[in-house]
Amino acid sequence: MTLFTKMTALAATVAISGTAAIADGHADKTGWPESFTVGTGSQGGTYFGYGSGWAGIVSAALGVNGGAEVTGGPMQNMALVHTGDLAFGMTTMGPAAESIAGNNPIAPGLPMTNACAMFPMYQTPFSVTTLASSGITSIADIPAGAAIGFGPAGSTSDTYFPRMMEELGVEFDRRNGGWSDLGSQLQDGLLDVIAFAAGVPVPAVSQLEVQTEINIIEFTEEQQAQIAAAFPVANFDIAADSYTTITEPVRSVSMWNFAIANCDLPESFVYGVVDAVMGDNERLVAAHRAGRSSLPEFWDRNTVMNWHPGAAKWFTENAGASIDAAMIHGN
Repeated sequence: MTLFTKMTALAATVAISGTAAIADGHADKTGWPESFTVGTGSQGGTYFGYGSGWAGIVSAALGVNGGAEVTGGPMQNMALVHTGDLAFGMTTMGPAAESIAGNNPIAPGLPMTNACAMFPMYQTPFSVTTLASSGITSIADIPAGAAIGFGPAGSTSDTYFPRMMEELGVEFDRRNGGWSDLGSQLQDGLLDVIAFAAGVPVPAVSQLEVQTEINIIEFTEEQQAQIAAAFPVANFDIAADSYTTITEPVRSVSMWNFAIANCDLPESFVYGVVDAVMGDNERLVAAHRAGRSSLPEFWDRNTVMNWHPGAAKWFTENAGASIDAAMIHGN
């Protein structure tokens, strides 16, 4: 596939204590790739920063060259990992479920069942950002026909946020693009609103609030309930320390993200990848703050994808997971 722009972020050379032990712990390297690539999302979004971070951790821990690549996000990552064009990727529960059911717009009718769950990442909050000068301080303030940027086409945001806005009665002009580009358009007055679905802090929002005054708009409790009743999301509070613009938690809704692996990758390799990322949360948080939620106990947030056998083995041995055998690829 050539729908994505190649932007390889080579793994950083980080000193990691215990690296040799991790690598030596997986002596059987039969079938291991010489290098790997993680499908992420657009630059300026959380996926790219987070994916670059864990790719570097894995590369240093296992001694296999790896990096991150810009893609169209969760839907495209499901397609690229399913076909084996990429070894790894990141997706969200909603797009994963639709892809497995054959409803991925990249290849309609093709059940993408060869992309396996690997480890929990973080929750993706759905949040709305405007310029303070717009006077928009609530969803109800968004004028009919407002130009709203929903992120890259096919992303989690673009898949679900327009439907959510329609559910809440908002009439809009739909726009797509990378998060950094949409942020620039908002500043230039070409957009009225950006509807972000990305782990916080979203780099593009952090950059915006340094350059200009913005409003980060929350949902009302009634709007939260209305959205949760219609979509696979749960209530979520964006922490007050996520952005300098806010001083108290902001009501939102969220959807879980998972790292995925091509199901045909060797079990020992994927076990080693999960061990490197899940084995030291402080190291992951140092790579990206969204890693604060990347904890082994959240393994059960995967309710739709089959597990890669190597990942299932790691969570069973190290996190007390009780994964149904029917949910493990190959069983």
